[in-house]
Amino acid sequence: MQKWVKQIEDILDAHVPHPAIPLAHKDAYTLLVAVLLSAQCTDARVNAITPKLFAKADTPQKMVQLTPEEIEEIIRPCGLGPTKSRAIWALSLQILKEHQGKVPNTFEELEALPGVGHKTASVVMAQAFHKPAFPVDTHIHRCAHRWMLSQGKTVQETENDLKRLFPKTKWIKLHLQIIYFARKYCPARGHHKAQCPICRFIKNK
Repeated sequence: MQKWVKQIEDILDAHVPHPAIPLAHKDAYTLLVAVLLSAQCTDARVNAITPKLFAKADTPQKMVQLTPEEIEEIIRPCGLGPTKSRAIWALSLQILKEHQGKVPNTFEELEALPGVGHKTASVVMAQAFHKPAFPVDTHIHRCAHRWMLSQGKTVQETENDLKRLFPKTKWIKLHLQIIYFARKYCPARGHHKAQCPICRFIKNK
C-alpha cells in the first residue's frame, strides 16, 4: 500500500505541483464566509459573488450591520440563500461576542459557529491558520474510493483513512491537489479510467 500511496503522491506532484486556494479571500473571516457559501455551489460562482458581498461587509462588525435579508439578496446565486445568509449573520455575531471579532483557530470553536461543519472548519484551519487538516469534499471522497485508498462510507471515515496513509506535513497540499486533479482527470461524470493518470494503474493493484 505504501508504494501505491507514494506513486499517487508522485503523480499528483507531477500534474498539480503548485495548487492555489480556489476561493478568493483576504483573511480568515472572508475565507470562512466563502467556504460556507461554497456548499453545493461552484468555486467560480462563489468568487463572482463574494466581491459584491465583501464590498459591503468584509468584517464581522460590518456584516452584522446588514440584515440576513440584505445578505441573502447578494448571495442568492450561490443557492440555499436563506440558510446561508442566516448562518453568515449569526456566526458574525458570535465571533464578535465570543471571540473579540477574530475567527477562532481551533476545530472545537469553529464547529461551534452557526453553519460551520467539520469540512468548513478543516478548510479554515488548513488555509487560514496553516494547521494540519485534511478537508474531504465529494471530489476527494470519490477519488479515495476509486484509488483504493478508502472504503469509508462517509467523508469522515474517508478523512480518517487518508490521514493514516499520508504524512501530516502533506495533508494541506494533498487536499488541494486531489481537488484540482479530480476536476480535470477523474470527474464524477464522463470518467475514462484509461485516460486518468492514476486510475489507469489500478487494474494492476
